[in-house]
Amino acid sequence: MAARKSISKSKSDSNQSRSLNKLPTKRASGKNNGKVHTIGSYLIQRLEDYGLSDLFGIPGDFVLQFYGMLEESPIRVIGTTREDNAGYAADGYARVNGLGAVCVTYCVGGLSLCNSIAGAYAEKSPVIVISGAPGMSERETDPLLHHRVKDFHTQRDVFEKITVATALLDDPITAFQEIDRCLEACVKYKRPVYLELPRDCVHKEAVIPHIPNDKQPTSNKHALRESLVEAAELIQAAKKPVIIAGVEVHRFGLREEVLKFAEKHKIPMCATILGKSVVSESHPLYLGVYEGAMGRNEVQRYVEDSDCVILLGTFMTDINLGIYTAHLDPGKCIYATSEKLRISYHHFHDVIFSDFVHELGKQKMKVVVRKIPEKVRPHAVDYVVKPTKLVTTKHLFESINQILSDETVVVTDVGDCLFGAVDLMISTHTKFLSPAYYTSMGFAIPASLGAQVANQDLRPIVLVGDGAFQMTCLELSTALKLGFNPIVIVLNNKGYTTERFLQEGPFNDIPDWKYHNITDLIGGGWGFEVSTEGDLEKAIKAALANKDSLSVINVHLEPTDVSPALTRLADKMSKSL
Repeated sequence: MAARKSISKSKSDSNQSRSLNKLPTKRASGKNNGKVHTIGSYLIQRLEDYGLSDLFGIPGDFVLQFYGMLEESPIRVIGTTREDNAGYAADGYARVNGLGAVCVTYCVGGLSLCNSIAGAYAEKSPVIVISGAPGMSERETDPLLHHRVKDFHTQRDVFEKITVATALLDDPITAFQEIDRCLEACVKYKRPVYLELPRDCVHKEAVIPHIPNDKQPTSNKHALRESLVEAAELIQAAKKPVIIAGVEVHRFGLREEVLKFAEKHKIPMCATILGKSVVSESHPLYLGVYEGAMGRNEVQRYVEDSDCVILLGTFMTDINLGIYTAHLDPGKCIYATSEKLRISYHHFHDVIFSDFVHELGKQKMKVVVRKIPEKVRPHAVDYVVKPTKLVTTKHLFESINQILSDETVVVTDVGDCLFGAVDLMISTHTKFLSPAYYTSMGFAIPASLGAQVANQDLRPIVLVGDGAFQMTCLELSTALKLGFNPIVIVLNNKGYTTERFLQEGPFNDIPDWKYHNITDLIGGGWGFEVSTEGDLEKAIKAALANKDSLSVINVHLEPTDVSPALTRLADKMSKSL
């Protein structure tokens, strides 16, 4: 067996830049050290070329041959408890590493991935899906093979709807080109792709040598030039410019360029909840999260009072807009993403997002310096522990804020744990992961696994509601197996609290598990049950000290107790009805 790479590795900004931004410069050909590549060996080589050291999944008979090849390769295979969790883990890995991959068997494995891959597509997380499939020779008489649903292309038809590119690797004449086409699309568009590998094609050899195309996409120079002129005119004419940095700034590795642009012209910055931590929240130009009424009122007023809002890589989703309590005038906006460029009401086509950001930073402009009032800047709150007082959601998030550091990454699920995290102070960039657009329950625990596989120097602080915990909690056994040390904080409010605000009913109630006792079930880790502020302080201190294993903190909260962010939203929406 070939030497295996250690799972422990630290990735700096520079190490991540290749997989975030560019196609690999070292390309594989049809030969492997003098030996002719097979479809399976070429796919593995290309994964390595793109910087993948790890892959998640669950084996099955239609993919076992390829799994055997993976086990002989330098790529480490991380087995998970469920296929959807493998998808969430690959998503979390991609958000830290720049690219992720998951490998499963046909239909019962692949179709189980659909929800997590749909979330990765919606939130632009580049994940490579590899699925085994029945052999082409097995399909000749159209047999009713196990795992088959309707016909042999049903699974690929489904994935065509939730990925940016798909390919059936059934022909050695086209398979090598198809692999490169899909992987390049994954990196270019920062969205999942799907590769289906029939089991009798894994060892098929290249018919002719294949040299991938290294050509990088370029912008239309005329459209780029005119967009920059118009953007510069709008910015220079403004008296109150502001930048909203979105998640694509991270996905495309543009954080440094956006920071230099902001610092050069002293333009205040904020982020969306999906893009939270794309800019360090301790930066002197940083305002906070702009999320309509869910963000702080001072930030919302400051942004919406601007006469030039520069939105860079920002998804204008209902969550990012605070359930549409945000109000931005399109006529005063520069809206640049990988999919569109709009300056005021003018649309520009064939302009690549990274080219626009890069060239915008070179423009010579005289920009009005806008003062940031002290009350708008993020500020620490007085934190006092009253040992016998019952824990509230507000106090819980204040406590979490005290333990965040350069070595922690916050991974939050949906619900009030996501809304409450708006007010957390993330001092280093890209240390906050959430499904803040697709909002799929169950994301956080398996995604935290993926994040720590990508960079074991990071310690996940996992925020998860009791409902979401019940969906994917068994992935903690994988974290335990790998010797990981996440701190999982369960917001136990006996049900779906955010839904109670929409419509109350018994369907919002769920069984009250002894969440802290899951450590007994999986055979390791520490569990804590918390009701008071004193309990919480002791549990957090003990969990931080437990560096060699995972910790689960079961925090009892009242069913109607919610975070300040959700309170702000409810108050604003009640006044607008």
